[in-house]
Amino acid sequence: MKKIIQLEELAQFVVGFILFLQTDYTWWWFPLLLLVPDMSMLGYVFGNKIGAYSYNIAHHKGVAILVYLAGIYTVNPVLQLAGIILFSHSSMDRIFGYGLKYTTGFSNTHLGIIGKNKTQ
Repeated sequence: MKKIIQLEELAQFVVGFILFLQTDYTWWWFPLLLLVPDMSMLGYVFGNKIGAYSYNIAHHKGVAILVYLAGIYTVNPVLQLAGIILFSHSSMDRIFGYGLKYTTGFSNTHLGIIGKNKTQ
């Protein structure tokens, strides 16, 4: 089942990249911005609860789609780009097994436990 989910996420990542290619931005913006959503991890400086909320907002595909659609509706290419990057990044994370976070700690995700505590 894990491989099927990874393939599904890979397909969604490809969709994100195809959407990016429809924009007027040059190709190198995609890899340059792809890790920007991980800045949301800075919320963990203020504790697990705020960290999980900030991380999950930046990694929720529904939020990414809403940002993208807001960009289309307002004809704002920056919002469109932000939505594409958020969506693509979230798919990439899920390919590698990083899911949305529980407030109990960074390593507890909806896809299971990650990191050094994986054996728990």
